[in-house]
Amino acid sequence: MRKMTIIGIALNSIIICQELSIRGILTLNSLTSNDIPDKSSYFEFGVSYVPTLSIKKELSNTNLLDIEWAYYLKRHYLGDSLYEDINKQHRLWLRYTTKKLEARLGLQKIIFGPTQILRPLSWFDTYDVKDPTGQTIGVEAFRLKWFPSNNISIWSWIIQNRLDTLSYGLRTELSSSIGEISLTYHLEPSHTKQTIGTIGIPIDGSHDKIAIDYRYDGFIGFWNESTLAKSEKSQIILSTIGADYTIPFASGILLMVETMYVSNNNLVQNTNQNYSAIMTSMPIGIMHTAMYISQFDWSKEKYYHYLRWSTSFDSYSLNMIFSLNPKRNQYNLPSSELPKSLLGFGTGIQFMFIYNH
Repeated sequence: MRKMTIIGIALNSIIICQELSIRGILTLNSLTSNDIPDKSSYFEFGVSYVPTLSIKKELSNTNLLDIEWAYYLKRHYLGDSLYEDINKQHRLWLRYTTKKLEARLGLQKIIFGPTQILRPLSWFDTYDVKDPTGQTIGVEAFRLKWFPSNNISIWSWIIQNRLDTLSYGLRTELSSSIGEISLTYHLEPSHTKQTIGTIGIPIDGSHDKIAIDYRYDGFIGFWNESTLAKSEKSQIILSTIGADYTIPFASGILLMVETMYVSNNNLVQNTNQNYSAIMTSMPIGIMHTAMYISQFDWSKEKYYHYLRWSTSFDSYSLNMIFSLNPKRNQYNLPSSELPKSLLGFGTGIQFMFIYNH
């Protein structure tokens, strides 16, 4: 309530502003698959719309105050049955920026780290490179970024979770001729079960997370991202190494590979897992792009393949997606615990229309 009051006062103070913009993103999504849950449909359809209002006011040549509000509407159907109905605030933040400082308060995304697919530093987001919309779940937070020099930036944040407890973090980034290196720390006092990384390693109870990441761009791009999460019950290590190279053919063919090692030591058992990912993308002409991704879970012998053809125009894009994933009976889980959605199971064909205004 206090945060909303602060943002409301700021909004009133900048309502006579230099720039006001209203935009939105409309998404139509249809999907079919050869692997469906019992008594469900072979077809699902979804429509979502995110209207966004932005207000900006320049306080001086280097100082800017702006606010952004976005709402999220979604209807998702399995056959003719309503599966998901979302009607909620998607984003609301207030930001103040200067030449060396950025302060942001409100519902926002906090994303960092050089990895693309196998992301140990996916602590507060659900970003997925395979999603053409680029949408992610945000967090209620106050984030401060300070740039004391051109090659140093310091982040800090306070995040409010669903149980109204506060967690804290700090990140330092250093750029030099030999690459970019960063150190990140986060203290999570909440005792609720959470997950770490894009593959969702669970951790129970209050814990600390510390990470180091490095990226070098030369003849090839190379990066490493490693996280250590420790609680009273468990210790988890996630480490990813990746590299990319653009083949100088036509408009350029990007090749990328990542591999992740996971060590999960807890009171019940100690496990080690290995994952790999390969991605290639290529622009075809001015409007078309092809992207292919393969992911491998070596420990569980599960493999995921994804091919997307995108055609982009000034305000909208068409995306045709083919995917090949493990079927539901390949997971050692009761069918009631698996999602009813067709996405991510079996051989699927998906069409997505995205309109930006």
